[in-house]
Amino acid sequence: MKILLLEDDNTLAETLIDLLSDEGYEVTWVREGDSAIDLTYEKSFDLMLLDINVPGRDGFNTLETLRNASIQTPAVFISALSDITSLAKGFEVGANDYLKKPFDFDELLIRVQALIRQSHQSHQNIIKLNEFTFHIDKGELYMGDKYISLTDYEQRLVKLFFKHLNTTITKENILFETYQGEEASEGALRVRINKLRKLGLPIQTVKSVGYRLE
Repeated sequence: MKILLLEDDNTLAETLIDLLSDEGYEVTWVREGDSAIDLTYEKSFDLMLLDINVPGRDGFNTLETLRNASIQTPAVFISALSDITSLAKGFEVGANDYLKKPFDFDELLIRVQALIRQSHQSHQNIIKLNEFTFHIDKGELYMGDKYISLTDYEQRLVKLFFKHLNTTITKENILFETYQGEEASEGALRVRINKLRKLGLPIQTVKSVGYRLE
């Protein structure tokens, strides 16, 4: 498993490299956002760990540039910025997770493993969560052996959540990804989310950011 690390703190970077290497990960370390972008065009990674306040192009702009280039590698921000505005912006530009410094190294490993596992699952046709099973190609949802009927919009919404299992998705991204002529508003989205919750899907609200299925 290959991880791209963007971090300008030498001591923290070396610690993370040792920690991740001991777990079997191959870590490529860069100190600047432009270097991170160049590397992603040269080789593929399974995960990106990105600091925000780095020399030159910051972490926010780096990830936004990569997402605009259709690079969907899972990304985790590791930053001393702990305010809600920074957290919201992190998810808005495409982060899958956000860890505030100082963080527990064991927690980082758990989140890294979960994101990589989820990313690999998203390439599978059948994804399971608790008693639910979703068939990506057919857009079919089952609870145990019971087929659950969904509207076209609900099907797109459920598919988005299952493909990004355990990942926070911003409200803006949900509306953008699922909109096909229907009313695109946060109010309408809340109604759809509540209906899916009544089916038993554990969709969590991430305050001021969006939703996640976990």
